Amino acid sequence: MVAGPSADGAWSADPYSLALGSGRGPLFLRRTDGWLLPLDVERWCAEADAADLEVLRRCEGAVLDVGCGPGRLVAALSGQGRRVLGIDVSEAAVARTLRLGAPALRRSVFDPLPGEGRWGTALLIDGNIGIGGDPAALLARTGRLLAPGGLLIAETVPDLDLDERVRVHVTDARGATGTAFPWARLGTPALLRYAERAGWHAVARWTAEGRSFAALRSGPPASAPSSR
Repeated sequence: MVAGPSADGAWSADPYSLALGSGRGPLFLRRTDGWLLPLDVERWCAEADAADLEVLRRCEGAVLDVGCGPGRLVAALSGQGRRVLGIDVSEAAVARTLRLGAPALRRSVFDPLPGEGRWGTALLIDGNIGIGGDPAALLARTGRLLAPGGLLIAETVPDLDLDERVRVHVTDARGATGTAFPWARLGTPALLRYAERAGWHAVARWTAEGRSFAALRSGPPASAPSSR
């Protein structure tokens, strides 16, 4: 397999690991121009909330949570008796997921993975559509992980037609920084443009608790039933 863009190492180092260890921030993504994006560590380390549960309700078949972080979605699905696996490049994130009793592996989405071509649903939540800084490559890789007609549920930037690809690093309130890595931020319109070019089609888009989501299905849409 040809390796794709990856943020390996960046999410594995402090201060991200320290924040997951304590379950709280503040933590930020910092662009090279100094702009800061707050990261919601407390929500990530809590139980799945109402917006998360709506995402999980829409999942089909076996679920792969790409960039599972500290594991709240994997734990919720596992608690429902669903087949699920979380993957993350962060050792601290995977360790925390395993402590919740949920299955997880320390892998990049661009590494060889179990069940390739057989997953029913892939999740890219909490900004993980940004992994690798190349949405087209990430969509292509996700398509290869899913079964034919499989479902991708992605969280996007709310209320913006944003298509931003930058280099960032994780930083905390003390100014400690991790390694710089490529990242992307997409609003739903931009995601749908990438998806259409890559052969996906949109099946749903919604907002919940101030967050924005889109569900895509691999392959062309089903033909409408004939009226004859």
